[in-house]
Amino acid sequence: MSRLSYQKKAERWDVWEVSCHGPEEGNPFAEHWMKGSFSCDKETVDADGFYDGGGIYKVRFMPSYEGEYTFKVTADFLEEEECGSFSSMPAGAGNHGPVRVADTYHFAYEDGTPYYSIGTTCYVWDLQSDERIAQTLETLRNSAFNKIRFCIFPKHYDYNLGEPRSYPYEGTPMDSSVLTKENFWDYVGNAQGNDWDFYRFNTEHFRHIEKCILALRDLGIEADLIVMHPYDRWGFSAMNKEQDDHYWKYVIARFSSYRNVWWSLANEFDLMKSKTEEDWERYGAMLVEKDPYHHLRSIHNCMRMYDHSRPWITHCSIQRVDLYKSSELVDEWREKFHKPVVMDEIAYEGNIQHGWGNISGEEMLRRFWEAVCRGGYPGHGETYMNPDDILWWSHGGKLHGESYKRFGLLHAIMSETPGSGLMPYKRVWDEVCAVPEEKEGEEKAVKDYYLIYYSFMRPSFRDFCFDEETPFRVKVIDTWDMTVEDRGVFCGKFRVELPGKPYMAVQIKKEQ
Repeated sequence: MSRLSYQKKAERWDVWEVSCHGPEEGNPFAEHWMKGSFSCDKETVDADGFYDGGGIYKVRFMPSYEGEYTFKVTADFLEEEECGSFSSMPAGAGNHGPVRVADTYHFAYEDGTPYYSIGTTCYVWDLQSDERIAQTLETLRNSAFNKIRFCIFPKHYDYNLGEPRSYPYEGTPMDSSVLTKENFWDYVGNAQGNDWDFYRFNTEHFRHIEKCILALRDLGIEADLIVMHPYDRWGFSAMNKEQDDHYWKYVIARFSSYRNVWWSLANEFDLMKSKTEEDWERYGAMLVEKDPYHHLRSIHNCMRMYDHSRPWITHCSIQRVDLYKSSELVDEWREKFHKPVVMDEIAYEGNIQHGWGNISGEEMLRRFWEAVCRGGYPGHGETYMNPDDILWWSHGGKLHGESYKRFGLLHAIMSETPGSGLMPYKRVWDEVCAVPEEKEGEEKAVKDYYLIYYSFMRPSFRDFCFDEETPFRVKVIDTWDMTVEDRGVFCGKFRVELPGKPYMAVQIKKEQ
């Protein structure tokens, strides 16, 4: 009789798992292993299993096709190979599969549906109370965000001196009652008082993160998982090579079968002084080898950017490195790296003392439109002062700013792009112009579509002429007041009257 427990059906691109009882004595996280192999007529996938506590071992799988699958499971504690089968059913509404790179600079779901990223950052929203997590999910439900960056490890930083709801390892933390806003920098790294077993995971911590990933999936939001980061007082950023690899293998085995997962090796990798380039390359190679579904992979910088041309990196995850310039550099990074450019941190809307966290809502929105019209994908964050130190950027909860209310219009305009996405186009010197992405050798002298953004400039009119015979429908977009005015169809030379205010855009689309 089979010792395995598993589902008989699973939706395409959904999580399917098989489990069985095994040894509990000793350290099951380090002393035992379980693997699975899954096959249909179109694919064969091998996946590592993991120990989930209570004597339960699991292997997870994400079927990429419809039809009948067979599988076999092996483990060091099974006397012989165990086999079975299950059915992969059609994808349900809203299930488009994992996000992939499309046409070099853009993204699409695996079923071919274009994906236009509108991201936000909430570093440890997942480690808050149930009440605040529910509040965060409700805020996301009523926003245009379709990607969120967050951490597996807890965070130690200004406005982040409290304890998380759980820790990733068995053990006890240092006494955080000694922390103040003045001395928290003295407790970075493996501070005195921590006592962890870095080879025994707290399975409840990881199960909870999986619940958060699923909640995001049901909202159509990608979970951009930050696997490591420097803002730490517990010693998680200072583990040795063997401990790091033990962690990475466990995280990949648990999370890779969720279709909405992206991998961010680190937030601000260059501040993690105990890690070397060799370490980052090893983690990247491990993801390539052990994530059977090849989810998107990136690494995020503080002041020194990683070499995004490295083959294991699928897209650029960038924090601006200039006090003023951010989205203005997107086209340069596209040309340098030939990958999608995601501006995950272009500073935060807010009013805290730190220069990265006090731009206006207008400036945040300007950076969003500028990034899009230069062929990139922008990311948001919010850091408004709060008497309880509850800032969206780290804790989630409610948004208090103005920019996020206007991202829905931008996403709607992005979704009207013919093809996979936009690319920068140097039409005239005093505007930011985007056209549909073109492959080399397929350039058109007159494009089918132009999206022109005037940023903080305030023209009262603009004159256009593309040719003498092509009809174009013209719409004037007030990106701040969120109005779209259809001005009609024009040929030859024509003038578009504008209100002489900032943050205006003009959409010019060939009339069919």
